[in-house]
Amino acid sequence: MILDVFSRYVVGWMVAHRELSSLAQKLIEQTCEKQNIHPGQLTIHADRGSSMKSNPVAFLMADLGITKSHSRPYVSNDNPYSESQFKTLKYRPEFPERFGAIVDTRLFCQTFFRWYNSEHYHSGIGFLTPEDVHYGRADQIIKERQAVLMTAYEIHPKRFKGKMPKPAVLPPAVWINKPELPNSESVLH
Repeated sequence: MILDVFSRYVVGWMVAHRELSSLAQKLIEQTCEKQNIHPGQLTIHADRGSSMKSNPVAFLMADLGITKSHSRPYVSNDNPYSESQFKTLKYRPEFPERFGAIVDTRLFCQTFFRWYNSEHYHSGIGFLTPEDVHYGRADQIIKERQAVLMTAYEIHPKRFKGKMPKPAVLPPAVWINKPELPNSESVLH
């Protein structure tokens, strides 16, 4: 799975019988093409699995201008964004105890990722859907929410204890491994 950590949008995924560098290459290439990612735009933070550390994947990333980042050695949960996403997947009521065949797994994932991207309101991104954030609809939705809250406040200010309600907002930036800036305060991108 390839996850845009800012929007939490799953931009690419694949289910296979085994982990292979050729499949990792295919997933990365197809995802970059589908998302119109140009050289220098992408950093992939990957686990230290053999496919992600392989020469073919490393050469592909170099060819595509992708910066790579890897989890710390012997740390399986170094990416809280993907860990959270996998927990959401595994805790869905329809997640089976076992999958019958690989086709069942793929069908489940098609439904799950469609739901996750377009219907799941995520607390880490202001209770917006990953799709709304990824495709730039967040600002408009937040403005619309503010208008609804303002109307509700004007009609019933006592319900809000006299304090104007505000919609949840997007974080200005997210990091897995926040870069250290020498002689400077934090700068957000």
